[in-house]
Amino acid sequence: MRDLLFSIFPNENFVDLGLVQFGMEQCAPSHSFGPATRNHYLFHYVISGKGTLNADNSKGITQTYQIKSKQGFMIFPGQVNTYIADNELPWEYVWLEFDGMRVKTALEIAGLSPDKPVYKADLKDLREDMMNEMLYIVRNSAETPFNLIGHLYLFLDLLTRSAAGMKIPQTGNLHNFYIREAITYIEHNFQNDISVEDIAAVCRLNRSYFGKIFKDAVGKSPQEFLLSYRMVKAAELLKLTQLSIGDISNAVGYENQLHFSRAFKNVYGVSPRDWRSKNKPSVTQ
Repeated sequence: MRDLLFSIFPNENFVDLGLVQFGMEQCAPSHSFGPATRNHYLFHYVISGKGTLNADNSKGITQTYQIKSKQGFMIFPGQVNTYIADNELPWEYVWLEFDGMRVKTALEIAGLSPDKPVYKADLKDLREDMMNEMLYIVRNSAETPFNLIGHLYLFLDLLTRSAAGMKIPQTGNLHNFYIREAITYIEHNFQNDISVEDIAAVCRLNRSYFGKIFKDAVGKSPQEFLLSYRMVKAAELLKLTQLSIGDISNAVGYENQLHFSRAFKNVYGVSPRDWRSKNKPSVTQ
């Protein structure tokens, strides 16, 4: 028997840390998902039962992991994966899909990577608190976006502090300064015709060096981050305003409406017009 609870996060305008979707499922025996890839980070925590994860490592070689109750597994953006419930003791799990500029560093602290995707906890109390934060999000999908994001921060903190592979972060303050400068510039100028060269110039860095430290810190290239930021803003305008598609295209830095529509569809899977029709805010009295 398969029991599924699933929700999509109602607001994506969170750059540091944002939710995409979340849920929990009691899987049927041998129930499988994949092979597939994700555009964001996806974490499963196994409440009971067991199963198998097949996932590509950093070299593109498929590895197999046996995962049981009280453990979890992280799926990384672009990573090919398949996961299968055990035939005799199928797993029940809760999951969160999320992203943001803080995620890559947090997962490094937790010791999770495409080569080490399995979560095991050293500290039982913190592990249970982490699970409870995940369950809160899943069971309270009607709460405000800020409420849910607050619990997502608590989840990420507990994930890093409870993980058996936890590492002490080694960050460079100067690099962090450059990244903050770059993101601030993007936030203030995304509506203009800016390039990666422009962003690197603001930081007074060589373009290739800037691109490397930005991707190391954020997990996305500057171009990918700029595109993602523009599409988040476009989705916000589509949902909250009556502006035309052409006006929204200009508002997020696209002079050509066709180019904007193609970029939007590549990210969201539907045209801006279709996305707007499916995401109209509900009317409340």
